Amino acid sequence: MNAMKVFIASPLGFAESSRLFLPKLRERLQELGWEPVDPWASSMDLEEELRQADSLAGPLDRRRELHRFSMRIAERNASLLRSCGRVLAVLDGPDVDSGTASEIGYAFGLGMRIDGYRGDFRRGGENDGVVIDLQVQYWIEQSGGKIVRSLEEMDALFQSRERE
Repeated sequence: MNAMKVFIASPLGFAESSRLFLPKLRERLQELGWEPVDPWASSMDLEEELRQADSLAGPLDRRRELHRFSMRIAERNASLLRSCGRVLAVLDGPDVDSGTASEIGYAFGLGMRIDGYRGDFRRGGENDGVVIDLQVQYWIEQSGGKIVRSLEEMDALFQSRERE
């Protein structure tokens, strides 16, 4: 694991409205001396392959090719995550994105530090004692990580923590 690399776990690449936030996160982490690893940017080369698989006429062929393609993306993301020393998970939304939650759990299993960013002011946890889903918050806190509520807090967190 490379302690200077930080994996950005997020659902931000799904929507045009949130895609613009990814470069901002990457830039801020770079300015703080980290090497951000963005799985969305790392999969841009596969877009044409996805279009081809999705355009197959036969439903069985399309399903088989989309499954193969999806497993390639998942393996690439797992490999990228294993190459990092730390995770920054974007936790915005009414509930933590399932893929992001999965990456948090996998990173915890690898023994990585996981920090969360939640700039969303809506309540996301089961009760007032948690900011997000209690199990996801547990993995983050048990990893030694913290959930921050602003970019300024994120900057301070990544500035002050040792780079392991």
